Amino acid sequence: MTHAAVIGVGSYLPEHVLTNADLARMVETSDEWIVTRTGIRERRMVGPDEMTSDLAARAGERALADANIAPEKVDLLVVGTSTPDMAFPSTACLTQAKLGLTCPAYDLNAACTGFIFALQHATAAIESGRAKTVLVIGADALTRLVDFTDRSTCVLFGDGAGAFVLQASKEQGVLGVHLGSDGHGADLLYAQTTAPVPADAFLKMNGNEVFKFAVRAIPKVTRQALRESHLTVDDVTWFVPHQANQRILDTIADRLGVPHERVVSTIERTGNTSSASIPLAIDGLYTAGNLKSGDILVLVGFGAGLTWGAAVVRWTKKEIS
Repeated sequence: MTHAAVIGVGSYLPEHVLTNADLARMVETSDEWIVTRTGIRERRMVGPDEMTSDLAARAGERALADANIAPEKVDLLVVGTSTPDMAFPSTACLTQAKLGLTCPAYDLNAACTGFIFALQHATAAIESGRAKTVLVIGADALTRLVDFTDRSTCVLFGDGAGAFVLQASKEQGVLGVHLGSDGHGADLLYAQTTAPVPADAFLKMNGNEVFKFAVRAIPKVTRQALRESHLTVDDVTWFVPHQANQRILDTIADRLGVPHERVVSTIERTGNTSSASIPLAIDGLYTAGNLKSGDILVLVGFGAGLTWGAAVVRWTKKEIS
């Protein structure tokens, strides 16, 4: 059977840094208030002329370079995003043009779980023989959707993009993926449109209910994905959850019985970057030299929809030189 394996990783963060001190000048808050409740100290913010497709293209370019894959060798591009440049054409098509790709390209919107859903699509395309090399990107610019007079949401979100290059392999890289959705929770986290945003259509979130959902869903879907991959929590080298809130990360670690040092956290410097957060975190592990061939990773996301999903990945790339 043909399997899907990660052969390239890349990420991109906008240049502009928005600190907690900056936010304290915009809304009634403080660095202490934000850090205590979220673990976030700063996040990146797109410039006025920077779009989601720009973030995606930069991350995709770096992933292709890491994999040493020419653009014309890519058979499929899937972009997970909930902040497209426009209603249509898709952000994936705009990204495709910027990268010089010639393959089919489409968007997938599963909110903050978008990268896991996109990874499943890419894996299925490879395993079915429909594609050999797939570029998967998670990219979002949620600062375009937040109300900077609402301290309960504006302190949380940042912008960025992360990418994987997957390729057909005899060695099994993606061991299993488990996904879920429940539209009954649609009113807990939503945004009605993209920029320009009408005054009454900014991102809305019931933070307490989202927290309860996350700490229930993440341990459950993690165990399901591991069971389907014939592994246990003890087999996992790194847990890479969606970077939404440090309190969520700490709670799920405790519920899974995982030492906190094995749970990857980048939220302090990036905030919640939605579908970009998981590949951003993995690229950070990789470039720091903390990933070794054979390591078992669990990538787990949750988001609006409600959506959730976990992927179990055996790292097959060599250590970074």
